[in-house]
Amino acid sequence: MDALTRILELARVRGALDLRCQLAGGFSLDHEDVGPGEAPFHLVLAGEGVMELPGRRTLPLRAGDLVVLPHGTSHRVRDTRGTLHDAPIVLDASGPLVLKSTAGEGPVLDLLCGRFVHAPDAGQLLFSTLPDALHVSLAEAHGMATLEAIVSVFRTEVGDLAPGALAVVTALSQALLVFALRAQLEHGLMPPSLLTLMADPRLGRALLAMLRDPAHEWTVEALAAQAAMSRATFARHFEAKGKQSPHEVLTLLRMHLAAEFLRRGDLTAAAVAERVGYRSESAFGKTFLRIMGTTPARFRRA
Repeated sequence: MDALTRILELARVRGALDLRCQLAGGFSLDHEDVGPGEAPFHLVLAGEGVMELPGRRTLPLRAGDLVVLPHGTSHRVRDTRGTLHDAPIVLDASGPLVLKSTAGEGPVLDLLCGRFVHAPDAGQLLFSTLPDALHVSLAEAHGMATLEAIVSVFRTEVGDLAPGALAVVTALSQALLVFALRAQLEHGLMPPSLLTLMADPRLGRALLAMLRDPAHEWTVEALAAQAAMSRATFARHFEAKGKQSPHEVLTLLRMHLAAEFLRRGDLTAAAVAERVGYRSESAFGKTFLRIMGTTPARFRRA
């Protein structure tokens, strides 16, 4: 398992489809801010439109585009002309997926709208350093054939609701998120973070070693050996790519792994402390409080 996959597991990221929008004429739909733990997304199946973000920033929407809003930022989806005709919005909830539509002249903007739901704590490992919007052309990155295949499966699963449909949609939605993250990394658009560490072939090996064996007494020398680098070179590159020292990242990962054990509820706090490399339950509790903002006992109860 690679580091990004493990972080997605820790963050408990799940994709969900909310509705399909087929919009024509002079349409304009406002979307309010959402709470922590949710990141809306829009996948353009066909047509064109515009997304407006705070500060008058606009993103063109074309077939094959995916827009993810990691912080749940408010936004508006409108037609390309910016002209409004007060076309009535029709909601059809008779099928397995709610359909929102407007009537009017011109091409139809066909959208799948959903959200990524994640644990508010561990989800920050992924989402906190991302920009307000991830905008990627799946058609450009993977080709229209790949996009059409993904869309076809989406349509079939939400239309038939056969056994296991939710699992299929969840997996495909998560794949869309990975595609968006990859695009950010490939274009050099990510600030230093855990994601940029994961994208580095050698530093990513050290990060994965921490995730696989958090109880190990990792030193900078030992982590540098995982990355096949000298101690000084490793420390310098790690802090440049991650904006944190190896020890700080190790502590952060240990606390989020501890949170995962606490959620399961089958281990004592002392046992969890040992699993993540702490011989003293007291020291573990103080570190957990500092990183997670609550004690292990309160976290488990919550």
